[in-house]
Amino acid sequence: MKASGLGTPFRPPRRRDGYLPLEDLGLIGDGATAALVGPDGSIPWLCLPRFDSEPVFCGLLDHARGGHFTMAPQDLTEARQHYEPDTGVLVTEMRCATGLVRLTDALVVRSGADLTDDAPAGRGELVRSAVVLDGHVRLRVDLEPRGGGRTRELFSGLELRPARRPDLRLHLRSNRPVTGAHSVHDLTQGERLDVVLSWGRFHRHHRFDADAMLRDTADAWRRWMKHFAYAGPEEELVRRSAITLKLCDDWASGALVAAPTSSLPAPIGGIRNWDYRYAWIRDAAFAVFALRRIGFGSEADAFLGWVLDAFEQSHGPRIMYDLDGLPVPDEVRDPELEGYRGSAPVRWGNGATDQRQHDVYGEILDCAAQWLRTGREVQPALWGGLARLADSAEQAWRQPDQGIWEVRSEGRTFTYSAAMCQVALDRAATIGEQFGLPGGVAHWRESAERLRRHILEQSWDEDARTLSAHLDGGGALDASLLALPLREVVPADHPRMVATCAAVAERLSAGGGLLHRYLHEESPDGLAGDEGAFVLCSFWLVDNLTAQGRVDEAEELYASLCARASPLGLLSEQIHPSTGEFMGNFPQAFSHIGIIASGVNLARARERTRSGARPGVVS
Repeated sequence: MKASGLGTPFRPPRRRDGYLPLEDLGLIGDGATAALVGPDGSIPWLCLPRFDSEPVFCGLLDHARGGHFTMAPQDLTEARQHYEPDTGVLVTEMRCATGLVRLTDALVVRSGADLTDDAPAGRGELVRSAVVLDGHVRLRVDLEPRGGGRTRELFSGLELRPARRPDLRLHLRSNRPVTGAHSVHDLTQGERLDVVLSWGRFHRHHRFDADAMLRDTADAWRRWMKHFAYAGPEEELVRRSAITLKLCDDWASGALVAAPTSSLPAPIGGIRNWDYRYAWIRDAAFAVFALRRIGFGSEADAFLGWVLDAFEQSHGPRIMYDLDGLPVPDEVRDPELEGYRGSAPVRWGNGATDQRQHDVYGEILDCAAQWLRTGREVQPALWGGLARLADSAEQAWRQPDQGIWEVRSEGRTFTYSAAMCQVALDRAATIGEQFGLPGGVAHWRESAERLRRHILEQSWDEDARTLSAHLDGGGALDASLLALPLREVVPADHPRMVATCAAVAERLSAGGGLLHRYLHEESPDGLAGDEGAFVLCSFWLVDNLTAQGRVDEAEELYASLCARASPLGLLSEQIHPSTGEFMGNFPQAFSHIGIIASGVNLARARERTRSGARPGVVS
């Protein structure tokens, strides 16, 4: 099968401090969980049975004790990877002195699965299929869960009970005899080793056909990608970003995890290590904006539905939920794992779940407004909750909170939080006007306009010639200010927004088009150490330049950012400004949302230029 243009050249697998670089890892998934696959044939990360379960393999967070599932030739010398085009099926070609083997990996889906359905499609099976392309290979198979496990022969295969997960039964089947968790297989050209790892239901009476499972999975992905609609810059990377977002989507619930990993540090050796395997309301709002504009309305609707269901179920706004729409577990540290490249602590759960973050009012109401644009009806119970949110937002912006970046210091009156309260009032008024609903519609409209003017006046620092991170002024900068035009709070071409954009680009620059979220000396966040450049912020800068009519500059910046994606087309949360190394959880949904949204904005800006229309942010 023809490889995608995204892929790696042959090279020796790299390790830093005993760990694979994040930019060398590929992602596979089935809408319930996801795994990372290295060019050395290892799977150092897989949570079962779902994204937020305890990982069975987490060598990513401790290469000596975390566990892995590896299929690779002995004496591996070099490898390369690519995705089968328009799929979540990953191919790794590995060379040793005596031969070349191709390993195909997928978390497989049911035959005939429709990935647009808001329903589970996974089989609860990982397929790893190796075929020798040239020469002969001694292929080793190592199945090592964290903490070890007990094995026994069962159902023409091998049952494995991980020591740390007595609730989990794993079943290993193969087209060749496998009598233990560690084995070696001598293969010559044309011969293959197929291995299927199952959890949940065991398919012991089904015909063993790994090739058919891989083919059915690839076909399902390609049927889904037929909905893709985009004609703009970096099309191949935008295609891959759409698939990556789908791989971060819980297909059963419609939730979107911020990233499928936990505790990947930013920076290496630092303590900014968080568990991102949960669903943030703001991430869903941005994802909806991006996916709907490239043809994936079903996913957008599923995200919106999940947000509104979670909001109604919790009887009030929360900033994040687990995949079931329930509160995220309390944050705990895991002292047994050293962390990626020695960056402790490893954390499970997220301590920011109970933070006060006022942007949630605007995120929920913006999601509701988008939901209703698709022809949905406003049920009285939902409208009652939304109206109460608008009333709360009118007061909330005056109170300190932890802001979009979830600082762990004392709260401030963040400009972005106030802006999202303005969004809440504006969207509530819009919904009320559109459907003739009861409530303080006229009052919300007046309050929204009053708050918009207040933000422009009170956050403006005349000396610094910029809007400020906080409503009490002071000139401290925050890249979240770049999102104000995207949320339709302040036009991108407003003189104060243009000045703010210039100030952010200059003062928060990390070099090479990268931006810091804020400067720690100006805006202490309660945590020690600095961090890398936050990828999404640079895409927000692209959007502002585009909307200001500076399309050539925007395209140049966009191209430079896209060039920073891994050879497989993946991006992390942050990038080290000096080395270009990936930092933070990986792959990060926010970063791929940026690739899509900025690409759409640029494509439409070029179209408007050809038609003679004025620039503006796509809404």
